[in-house]
Amino acid sequence: MKENFPSLQSVELKNYDVLGREIKPLVNEKQNPGNYTVQFDVSQYSSGIYFYRLQSGDYVETKKLILLK
Repeated sequence: MKENFPSLQSVELKNYDVLGREIKPLVNEKQNPGNYTVQFDVSQYSSGIYFYRLQSGDYVETKKLILLK
């Protein structure tokens, strides 16, 4: 009996400004399932609203990020 375990997937994590312009791709590689941490240096960006988008296989999620300095 073969079990259906998640396999290596292409993962993209990108940041966008409030106008929808891509700021910087943070992740663009194949990864195994699991928990990961990504550090993003925001020192060169102004306070405001940004968005980040995570895509892996059929899964896509976009969330708002508020940067306060």
